[in-house]
Amino acid sequence: MSKVLWPLMNENITRQDLDQIIHYLQQDYPKLTNGPKVREFEKSWSNWLGVKHSILVNSGASANDITLLALKEKTGLGEIILPPLTWVSDVSAVIRAGFTPRFVDIKIETLAMDPLLIEKNITASTRAVFVTHVLGLNGVSKPLLELLALRGIPLIEDVCESHGATFQGKKLGTLGLASNFSFYFGHHMTTIEGGMICTDDDDFADVARMMRSHGLVRESQSQVTKDRFRFEFPDLNPEFTFSFAAHNMRPTEINGILGLSQLPRLDRVVDSRTRNFKLFLEGLDPQRFYTDFDVEGSSNFALMVILRNADPDLQNRLETFLTENRIEFRRGLAGGGNQLRQPYLRKMLHFEPSEFPNVEHIHFYSFYVGNYPELKPDTIQWLTNSLNKL
Repeated sequence: MSKVLWPLMNENITRQDLDQIIHYLQQDYPKLTNGPKVREFEKSWSNWLGVKHSILVNSGASANDITLLALKEKTGLGEIILPPLTWVSDVSAVIRAGFTPRFVDIKIETLAMDPLLIEKNITASTRAVFVTHVLGLNGVSKPLLELLALRGIPLIEDVCESHGATFQGKKLGTLGLASNFSFYFGHHMTTIEGGMICTDDDDFADVARMMRSHGLVRESQSQVTKDRFRFEFPDLNPEFTFSFAAHNMRPTEINGILGLSQLPRLDRVVDSRTRNFKLFLEGLDPQRFYTDFDVEGSSNFALMVILRNADPDLQNRLETFLTENRIEFRRGLAGGGNQLRQPYLRKMLHFEPSEFPNVEHIHFYSFYVGNYPELKPDTIQWLTNSLNKL
């Protein structure tokens, strides 16, 4: 197989990062799981993002699961409004927690749910709106936030692809009840695997900490909670009292070390990715490709190639060009396109993919290629010039 010349991600773990891990491991008997380095990274991340609580877990998918399980404890079961254009773990977390997903089509300029359609789909059973900020774009609006506040409906944010993006000067991930981040290798920063749950709600954070570690009450930071369980269950060892039928989703100290090493350069990475994305959009032919995205405050994850019109021939030429030039790509943008076409949903839910025309267009007529700080302007210009000639 020919070597990829333009990967989806490049040099996301540096020599400095590895040296930090090696230095830590050279101690006598270093603690390796969910210890002080994890706590230090959680505090640093909270300070950077601007939230009270951050809970590090072993993946972004685990962050999704815990968030939906903690939401169930807070609101009870019902419907969750979310888009078909998202990662599989968002949808599966909703289903595994026992909620009913209610899907809403997107707007192309944000790649996120259309706020007008969200409003139309709110019912008495709605327990939350679960927004995905796709590929670094902002997925909320002032009218949407005002509507949810008026109706008392929690907002959950998936910010896994949008570290550092903002809306009206506030970082995404600070706008609702809770938010989820991923630190997978291909994202803006990485802890190899890893995810973060963020919230300003003390009770929500406490439930999330317990759920991260088998539901153990000893993981709670609330003495009131610990005392309550001791009083209600005097026959149990306080060190082994399980409040929830939860999972083990704990991180390692290596995750924390990498997070601490990478976080100081995250803002520079965001700036570089943003410059690359703007140059890319400026070079594309707007008659053939979408270029009019809402990029205000964005923190680009990948360079998006979305055909303006449904054109299978152009789509095939585009895929052939990327393959022949050894440019790594993904079709369908976030999560491979329309989740309603995936086997896991087809066998349990009854939605017609055609009911979501904008997501369907993305599913069949879009790609993304890698964006990372090492990309050179002339390389980006070569790509856009080449795409325009297809």
